[in-house]
Amino acid sequence: MRSDILYSSILFKGFDQAETDDLLTSLNALEKNFKKGNLIFHSGDKISTMCFVTSGSVTIESNDMWGNRTILSLVSKGQFFAESYALLPNEPMLVDVCANEDCTIVFLDMKSVGSIDDNIRARFLANLLMITIRKNLHLSSRSFHTAPRQVRGRIMAYLNTVSVHDHSREFDIPFDRQQLADYLNVERSVLSNELSKMQRDGLIRCRKNHFEIL
Repeated sequence: MRSDILYSSILFKGFDQAETDDLLTSLNALEKNFKKGNLIFHSGDKISTMCFVTSGSVTIESNDMWGNRTILSLVSKGQFFAESYALLPNEPMLVDVCANEDCTIVFLDMKSVGSIDDNIRARFLANLLMITIRKNLHLSSRSFHTAPRQVRGRIMAYLNTVSVHDHSREFDIPFDRQQLADYLNVERSVLSNELSKMQRDGLIRCRKNHFEIL
């Protein structure tokens, strides 16, 4: 298996091609394709594989028994997911992972890490720690987006984060309306109504997933 985007990822930073090939072999790297809507992992699963998105995207979701969905994160091309659960194989997952669109995922079996050469393992785990730290920072941002009590405050907090990240007042967001509502933990109709009000108030301009902060 050869994936340039995986080879250049932070997980293999500092490794040459031969070392990366050896690592991928040791980790039993396996590539799979998923159609939009396919469930990749289900809440309650116990796993030992961390995953890398080589194309498409997936959503990390909390779905309760009453049918309520909360999107916790969207994982895009070039990003990892499930690394924490892979390192704690006896810990059942508390989230679902769903294909947000047709996607390709590389699975890396972390059970084999202990058999890797000590020097290579230390460098590999240092890179993995950096991925985990970045992921925690990213996930913590959602708490800022859902902290405001008012829907408008949540929308503004989220759009501000995207604007700062993209260094622009005009940008596309990765969510459709229902997904954005699920991410901000509000009803879709309430979200749509508030977006219309914000446009009338001259705060934003938006069409589908394209936004401009005025």
